[in-house]
Amino acid sequence: YLPRFASGEFTGAMVLTEPDVGSDLQRVQLRAEENGDGGWTLTGVKRFITNGCGDVLLVLARSEPDRDGAQGLSVFLVDKGPTVTVRRLEDKLGIHGSPTCELQFDHTPARLIGKRRRGLVSYVAPLLNAARVGVAAQAVGIGQAALVAAREYAQIRRQFGKAIEEIAPVAEMLVDMTLRVEAARTLMYDTVRYVDLARAAGRRGERAESKQLGRIAGLLTPMIKYHAGEMSIRVANDAVQVLGGSGYMRDYPTERYLRDARITTIYEGTSQLQVVAAIRGVISGVAEARFEELAGGLADTPAAKHSPVLDAGRADLAAAVATVKAAENADFSDLVARPMVDLAIHIYVGYLMARHGNVNERKALLADRWIGQIPLLSRNVTEIIAGRDSSTLDRFATLVHGETLE
Repeated sequence: YLPRFASGEFTGAMVLTEPDVGSDLQRVQLRAEENGDGGWTLTGVKRFITNGCGDVLLVLARSEPDRDGAQGLSVFLVDKGPTVTVRRLEDKLGIHGSPTCELQFDHTPARLIGKRRRGLVSYVAPLLNAARVGVAAQAVGIGQAALVAAREYAQIRRQFGKAIEEIAPVAEMLVDMTLRVEAARTLMYDTVRYVDLARAAGRRGERAESKQLGRIAGLLTPMIKYHAGEMSIRVANDAVQVLGGSGYMRDYPTERYLRDARITTIYEGTSQLQVVAAIRGVISGVAEARFEELAGGLADTPAAKHSPVLDAGRADLAAAVATVKAAENADFSDLVARPMVDLAIHIYVGYLMARHGNVNERKALLADRWIGQIPLLSRNVTEIIAGRDSSTLDRFATLVHGETLE
């Protein structure tokens, strides 16, 4: 299989999602039944499968009907054949170059991959982590493409006797877009560095080092998936705005960038789930330990001027973490996770960009602008935590549906 994948002869798909099972993969119900000869057959439906019409499918299925949850799931290899039917090709908002399929398995021959009952925890979870990093890179690329399109248009489009990039509100948009793309790329590179370091340490058999590096990679992976996806939507949306009416037309690529960006906050784990995953690393102290390490790298450099702001942001985040831990309420933790994760990302990237600012003037200017936003984010987190407003959950029915509690 691998040589034929490498040569391009085979295409494949990761087949996880079902019609009633989105992100909660522990509830997968597609049935795997063992034959007397040691083979398996699969029966059921999968949905939203990227490249589901590929030649080789890796399918997550329930091999243990008497076991609920992850312990009942295994991974199977399926070759495309007459018992696999593409029931539907989804008509999507964006990423039209990639087919998304609904698949029907009808007693489809399959082969067990790895060990039984280890499908989700041992095989699919690491696969998803890698996919999330890939989607983050996709989002950074879309953001960069949108920025380039907006920047080039703003240079040549003239209004009121000058290029529109010279009009202050447009110039501010372009600077903000540049800053957001640069920050996401910075976090992206640091994430993949730690993913690679953790894997390399594991291959060398250095378990303690691999575990330590893996904790950092485990923090950064949901952070970059969330941050890059949200960045790409905002930058692509602003690119359409820079082009104005032309940006809304299909004569220019910006409308496609906006449509393509939208999926990056959804597939391979929604932004909401990434935030919930990332807050665990913030609360557990993994983020603060990394901040401390990064802070040491600024000493005795021009970037040390940023230390007071970064230190203050860390202090506010630490106070928020202490409040959340004392509450011992998982719902409250998840409720306030987004602003806390936003602040943690901003501090993390702030340290990286401050260090890069030692290299040249442009990097230093970008670092100044990025780190200058931290006090506002810190104040927002402090006020949200101090308010302890849980009405989102306590009064949800009234706020959303207009229902009054008796």
